[in-house]
Amino acid sequence: MGTFQELEMYKNFDELAEDVIDLAKEILPDQLFYLSSISEAQQMILKHSPNDTTIPIAEGLVLNLDDSLCSRVDFKTKQPLVYEDVKDGHELGVFEEKLEAANVRSYLGLPISFINGERFGTLCAVNDEKSQFDTKSITLLQRLVRMFAYYLDLERFAYRDSLTDLYNRHYLARFFEEHSKAGGAIFFLDLDGFKKVNDLYGHDTGDVVLKEVASKLQRFIAGHSDALAVRLGGDEFLVYFTEPASAAELSEWADRLLSSLSQWEADYPLSASIGIAQYPADVDCELKELLQQADEALYRAKKSGKNRYTFY
Repeated sequence: MGTFQELEMYKNFDELAEDVIDLAKEILPDQLFYLSSISEAQQMILKHSPNDTTIPIAEGLVLNLDDSLCSRVDFKTKQPLVYEDVKDGHELGVFEEKLEAANVRSYLGLPISFINGERFGTLCAVNDEKSQFDTKSITLLQRLVRMFAYYLDLERFAYRDSLTDLYNRHYLARFFEEHSKAGGAIFFLDLDGFKKVNDLYGHDTGDVVLKEVASKLQRFIAGHSDALAVRLGGDEFLVYFTEPASAAELSEWADRLLSSLSQWEADYPLSASIGIAQYPADVDCELKELLQQADEALYRAKKSGKNRYTFY
């Protein structure tokens, strides 16, 4: 699950995005503005201003990031990318043909990032004619982007665990409510030996371990487009699969996850136990009940030797 799904949970996002576009138009009235969100490989157009140009654009349009000029925006320096005339001797390479096909003659792209540096997307101004982007206008647009980023971070803090940056229980509850009709499964994880690590190495090291667990979970779900990783609290984590899977598939995934969580460069005496609970499609299932089932399965896994999984 990525930024696109997370935005569905944000309060008043559509209204504020429209305000951002409207204010940007006040600054540069002759431009076609669009607000986009960027994942690792894709870009989605979230909002755009009325289109008085010949540039084809639509809200909800998803592009391969490699096909978008926004892939050249520098999120590290947070500097705008400016082309007042894309045909004016710029070395655009493969983009030249793509821009011509899209009737884009000028481009201004401003990066939007979260406070932790993770990129969110872009606010862009495009035109099918040459443009002039003065310094004052660009500065005003940067201030607008910065205020929008503050809003994004406030929403993000409401749904993210502050230590690991995984989703929290609050986000899980809302997400489950929206996606539970299709059936699915949860892995309820608890670390074996975490108290011993805290006692031996201190709580700072314990925090490092929890962050590394989060990284391992993120790498795990990267291969599952239907999976969500959550920190419930302490050393308890959860992976939620939003589509049904066979017991054989779930067993294979659990084995892979257990292997990852028992291997540590610092040779910590750590492993994990997993309780697995499933539910079918089109059945009214309460998250509380599902968590209780998974917790019971987790308890049995712990009692039977740890570093293993058990189905409810």
